[in-house]
Amino acid sequence: MKIVASWATRFRVRQYIKSSLWIVPLLGLVLGGALAEWAIAVGRTGRPPSGWHYSASTASGVLTAIAGAMVALLGFVVTIGVLVVQQATGTLSPRYMRLWYRDRLQKAVLATFTGTFSFTFSLLRSIEDDSVPDLGVTLAGGAVAISLVLLLVYLNRFTHRLRPVAIADLVARMGRAVFRRGAVEIRGAAPNSNEDVPSGTPVMRIRSERGGAIQSFNVAGLVAEAARHDCVFVVTRLIGDFAPPGAVLVEVYGGTSRPDPDRVTGLVALGAERTIEQDPAFALRVLVDIAIRALSPAVNDPTTAVQVLNYIESFLHMVCRAPLPGRYVLADRQGHPRLVLLGRDWESYLQLALCEIRDYGASSVQICRRLRALLDGLLDTLPPEQHPFVRAELRLLQESVEREFPDAARRAVAEQADRQGIGGRYPSPK
Repeated sequence: MKIVASWATRFRVRQYIKSSLWIVPLLGLVLGGALAEWAIAVGRTGRPPSGWHYSASTASGVLTAIAGAMVALLGFVVTIGVLVVQQATGTLSPRYMRLWYRDRLQKAVLATFTGTFSFTFSLLRSIEDDSVPDLGVTLAGGAVAISLVLLLVYLNRFTHRLRPVAIADLVARMGRAVFRRGAVEIRGAAPNSNEDVPSGTPVMRIRSERGGAIQSFNVAGLVAEAARHDCVFVVTRLIGDFAPPGAVLVEVYGGTSRPDPDRVTGLVALGAERTIEQDPAFALRVLVDIAIRALSPAVNDPTTAVQVLNYIESFLHMVCRAPLPGRYVLADRQGHPRLVLLGRDWESYLQLALCEIRDYGASSVQICRRLRALLDGLLDTLPPEQHPFVRAELRLLQESVEREFPDAARRAVAEQADRQGIGGRYPSPK
């Protein structure tokens, strides 16, 4: 009997592989040993240049030194990783760690080190008084050079990426990319008919067997499954929501037959925490976390929070230009409605972006001024129908300023709009 893993299981496996720090280095270890066998075989049959010949003692010493150096460099990179974890969880956001685990350069560096180690170790066993793998020794030297270059690139990259502003830029770009990709998919699957989405009492409710955060939907699979049974699926939870065991995930309306619950739940990936694959709001969540960490009494760095607000503002300006109905209807190839997904409206994005920063930064003049400039900029950009939500945030900000700054002179300073927090207010024309 052939066992086929569900889409959700395959998604979780892919997520594990992306986040794993040992799979790619293990492949490098295996590949290094295989390349050593190739180098030994070629060295026995070929004639390398005269400059590539080594004595047994020289080759043994060089390879031993390289193997020891690779082990030391591996320890060095692991130490850097521990420091990154401490930095991220202490002053940034623990949610950022999920992105750091997936960095391809880091995995390439580890794989190069493990591959060079296994390559040199495999060559050592072939050294005899009358037989030296000259080609392999030379290639080992080249591998060391490549390893050192990658190490320098790695150090340069993560030294810069440990800065909160660099991380904010990275996370914001990822969030914008996910949002644009999702918007394109939704527009491409819009119904081309005037059929109404069924309402009333669903004919079937499909529940989750295991709890977890909703990480991703197989949208194409859900649409195809609904079309197969000529029904409409209504997903009851947002991407990123936590679904406890037994919670309703999908409601089924209409249809000529009943779908298999296992097939449907196999198209919804649940995991321990949110991911950014289909959840642009998770990127905004990480940005807010970095900002409020900077505003904590232990850190007390409102300038960093102001810099993060720059990227939050950029994200909000992108979101405000897209239609956000709060519910998306997707169709099959014939244009019939098949899938209804919940979505976040403009008010949800705005509250997520500003609510906690306003509360944690209420006593900071920089934050109050930067938030006012951000909201004023949104009023200049948004269509009139979205202004009430922004004005509501402005009222909350004003109330916060009045509560935290009872002195009229200080309150007047905090009420001014300033894109740099302090120092970026345009002078009034005379």
